[in-house]
Amino acid sequence: MSLELQGVTVAFDGTVAVDDVDLAVADGDLLAVLGPSGCGKSTLLRAVAGLERLDGGRIRWDGTDLAGTPTHRRGFALMFQDGQLFDHLSVARNVGYARRLQGLSRTAVRAEVDDLLDLVGLGGYADRLPRTLSGGERQRVALARSLAARPRLLLLDEPLSALDAGLRGRLAADLRRILTESGTTALLVTHDQDEAFAVADRLAIMRDGRIVQEGATADVWAHPADADTAHFLGYSRVLDAPAATALLGRPTGAVALRPSAVVAGPDPIPGGIPALVRSFRPTPDAGRLVVSVEGVGELDAVGVPGWVAQPGRPVVVRVEEHALAVLPGAATSAGGGAP
Repeated sequence: MSLELQGVTVAFDGTVAVDDVDLAVADGDLLAVLGPSGCGKSTLLRAVAGLERLDGGRIRWDGTDLAGTPTHRRGFALMFQDGQLFDHLSVARNVGYARRLQGLSRTAVRAEVDDLLDLVGLGGYADRLPRTLSGGERQRVALARSLAARPRLLLLDEPLSALDAGLRGRLAADLRRILTESGTTALLVTHDQDEAFAVADRLAIMRDGRIVQEGATADVWAHPADADTAHFLGYSRVLDAPAATALLGRPTGAVALRPSAVVAGPDPIPGGIPALVRSFRPTPDAGRLVVSVEGVGELDAVGVPGWVAQPGRPVVVRVEEHALAVLPGAATSAGGGAP
């Protein structure tokens, strides 16, 4: 079974929020729709859930058009960023809520709840109340409750955005493991690149209501469709074709560079390129520089460990070609700024 969106369009008071979107999520796949705030991704998710009326297009599940199918009959579960737990119920009663409504016996519900709590790493938490849990633990309970409903499709709306960065990274890896082990088909929307890369098999980039690129997560990361997508994905600079050719020493099109693509140091480097330090910022692992290269412009660079660069001093840089991507289509201006 699978989800298919064809030409999906949603508008509010004449303003288009989701614009002619085509997407598919195969059985067992984890698809992330990644985009900045206000791009329409949460509206798209709500449309799939049946919470927003379509102004155009079709949403199908396993070939069946869902037009006219109310939210509670779609067999989908929707998990929000705040979890929306029942604070007066124990963890076990939160997780087992949907199964109790379905008439399952108390013994059977408790067995399923215990299995799900083990799956999400909360074995032994059954009798706790939500207010006694950390933010990450609450989200795990919310995930277990969503899985308990045995949804055909799990819809995740920024599920980790309320957590601090360190916890968000750890829970993202756990989220992928949990969904994979449970065989759950999922559609995730998020603005966080790291979260999308950690969780999803496939990635769709959304901008201004439209999907501008879609594919396997690693392929989208390695081959952004355009300069705006590259900046959003975390590439720090985009060089037009002449500047990229000057930097690489061979003809090329426009190139996007990751923050680690240029390494700078005070000593000669085989194949190194002369540059001038514009600014230097120390960080715990290595210094971060902005350097100027003749014929190229300003570039972000990583300093060799233990070296403190002085603005205005000459240095040598080298390019780590695994950390750049050649962009298709028209080139952009040299030295495009970081997002």
